[in-house]
Amino acid sequence: MQLILLNKPYDMLSQFTDGNGRRTLADCISMPGFYAAGRLDRDSEGLLLLTDNGRLQQAIAEPGKRMGKVYWAQVEGDIDEEALAKLSKGVLLKDGMTRPARARKMAEPQVWPRDPPIRERRHIPTSWVELTLFEGRNRQVRRMTAAVGFPTLRLIRYSIGPWSLGNLQPGESVLQTVTRQQLQQSLLPA
Repeated sequence: MQLILLNKPYDMLSQFTDGNGRRTLADCISMPGFYAAGRLDRDSEGLLLLTDNGRLQQAIAEPGKRMGKVYWAQVEGDIDEEALAKLSKGVLLKDGMTRPARARKMAEPQVWPRDPPIRERRHIPTSWVELTLFEGRNRQVRRMTAAVGFPTLRLIRYSIGPWSLGNLQPGESVLQTVTRQQLQQSLLPA
């Protein structure tokens, strides 16, 4: 089983084709037969996994497998312990209560500058939070941070299960072989 780890740039679709001329995975990946295992929104950045194996794709993307996904979110405001506790317990969204997540405030990560840069307001600070989710709802991180009063300005997915961005820069990718044993170990309950 082969796996491509891609650092998906901001403003790129998580698909290979688009009838509107927007940037797609085809701008970074030229190996035929690979498909995204899950997706990242166009305005999100970071780790996207692609595989040539349908069973591996399903195992990675299926929320019931409890493969943790770690996100780094730059939020508007100085996030506090009360908001982190709410994120950890689960947040009520329009489509129901989220599963509990791991949430912690973090120092600003040493990552590439975003192009275009995020909007900054002179008198409103920003902070970073690391969220580990075990489900994958549409725009979930953004909706969760907004629900606790700290809207997301920038969102980077750092890891999925045992795979992480490492030193990959936007648009860069690396090909790995995944053994059945490695896959089974990554699917253990969190």
